[in-house]
Amino acid sequence: MDRSTKAALQLRAVDVLRTLKETRTYEELSAETGLPAGDLNRYVNGHVLPSEDRARCVVDDLGAELLAAEVDARIAVDEEGYVDNTGVVVDLSLLSLVPPVAAGLLDADPPDVVLTAATDGITLAAAMARYFGARCVYAKQSRETAVEEFIEARKRLASGIEIDYFLPADAVGAGESVLVVVDLVRSGETQELLLDVAGSAGGEVVGVFALIAVGDEGIDRARASTDAPVDALVHRE
Repeated sequence: MDRSTKAALQLRAVDVLRTLKETRTYEELSAETGLPAGDLNRYVNGHVLPSEDRARCVVDDLGAELLAAEVDARIAVDEEGYVDNTGVVVDLSLLSLVPPVAAGLLDADPPDVVLTAATDGITLAAAMARYFGARCVYAKQSRETAVEEFIEARKRLASGIEIDYFLPADAVGAGESVLVVVDLVRSGETQELLLDVAGSAGGEVVGVFALIAVGDEGIDRARASTDAPVDALVHRE
């Protein structure tokens, strides 16, 4: 691992620890991570960076594991199998934990643009954009009155219903790197439409990330549609 990549990993680990520390004491964080409380104090306060091995453990294993458990605990599923993730997408403090972990899962370069679909994905996409220093843009199922030119993607669902997504034509520039983000993926149809939008805009997709994946269909569908890394934080059957 070269020096810049190592430093980026170490800084991502510090981001994860700092966010986790907001709702935990150092003793509690030590018990969850297995790292000494004194070392955690020095990492969180910027006195020293964790080693490469510890940073990778925090970002790829502990950070993802702790966050996935927290998100999973807030998901409600009714008797018909519908997922209610309201307890997650409205909690901005919780969502602020996601970007450094997502960056570790995808191992993708920081994007120029984070693209999502209105409306539930907006809070997650905004958190991701803030972390990466990128623009946050979202496609809608209706045209904005004041916008003259749009990029449009259309798909016929298995039910026979056609859905359209519209994005202002100047929202993504040709050659810009795009991270596609959704809060929940089941069939993968929304992700596929967003990938179509990004491609029509001339953007280069560098990753596809879902907060929650129900089943494997959506993730498999996205992986078949792009060469970019695809992953989810929480996987549910």
